[in-house]
Amino acid sequence: MTQDEQLREQLVKLLRGGQAFRTQEELLEGLTLQEAGQKTQGLPYTIWQLLEHLRFAQRDILDFSRNAAYQEPAWPDDYWPEQEAPESQQALEQTLKAIALDLEEMVQLVQNPANDLFEPFAHGQGQTLLREAMLVAEHNAYHLGQIVLLRRLSGHLV
Repeated sequence: MTQDEQLREQLVKLLRGGQAFRTQEELLEGLTLQEAGQKTQGLPYTIWQLLEHLRFAQRDILDFSRNAAYQEPAWPDDYWPEQEAPESQQALEQTLKAIALDLEEMVQLVQNPANDLFEPFAHGQGQTLLREAMLVAEHNAYHLGQIVLLRRLSGHLV
């Protein structure tokens, strides 16, 4: 196995999780409408707001990574939802599905040897696919950790 293949394999493991902590799928399993919109005293966000932020930011990074005509959304307004709870269990499920699908699209970009991990994007300021993949992994891990904490505080996850 070449060093390039090894790096891509490790990036995929980093993106999907399951090494240092449980996978995203395991951490979000069984999440309900009520739990997603539950307010926790002293915290400025709900699980729903964290999920929607994670979904939006991950999609934004994916869009940047494959779209030369990328347009940056407004920070922080576009990245953080005002709505504290999903409208329905279906809306929650759609967000969870979108997060999983976009993550797999990032994995596909990383796995494709035609995509140079080190070549700066022409439309960026030095960003590379390697950097963007690591950014997705780091950002997701950070917010998944917050979601785990909220689920534990509410008694829904042990």
